[in-house]
Amino acid sequence: QGAAPSRMFSYRREGGGAPGRAGTARFLARHNTWGFVATRAARGKIQGMPYGNCLLLSDGPINNSTGIPFFYVTPKDNTVTDLLKNPMASLTLPEADGNFCRKNVIDPEDPRCARLTLMGQMVTVPPEEAEFAKQAMFSRHPVVRKWPRSYEWFFMKMNIEHIWLQSW
Repeated sequence: QGAAPSRMFSYRREGGGAPGRAGTARFLARHNTWGFVATRAARGKIQGMPYGNCLLLSDGPINNSTGIPFFYVTPKDNTVTDLLKNPMASLTLPEADGNFCRKNVIDPEDPRCARLTLMGQMVTVPPEEAEFAKQAMFSRHPVVRKWPRSYEWFFMKMNIEHIWLQSW
């Protein structure tokens, strides 16, 4: 296990997690395995338009959540092409996989199902954090190890600047 990169926090989720808004946000960051990343298109006829895509993510190895989303991406993905030209993005993490909505048979888009939106800059993971990013992604998504190497995969993370939690 690698240590968490600098400027990161770790927390342990036990039972229902920390109460309140911060606990809900940490729960969503920890337990979502994918999220919706929105960018501003940087190509062709849709340049400047909003564009989004679902991406796999991890906020750390299973036993070391950090709250910082890491991604394993390819420049062949239009979302990544956009991010390399303009790193500002938002990441929405729904409670779609959580027990509350499923147990209560509530549609994931129902306002009672929490949603966390993180906004900030998506950056390439620096070399000193690459091993941590690899452990983060591969521990939660083992199948990505088998993705075609010819796609030039690399790691990105979001430097969070703003947080919006919808938890009614």
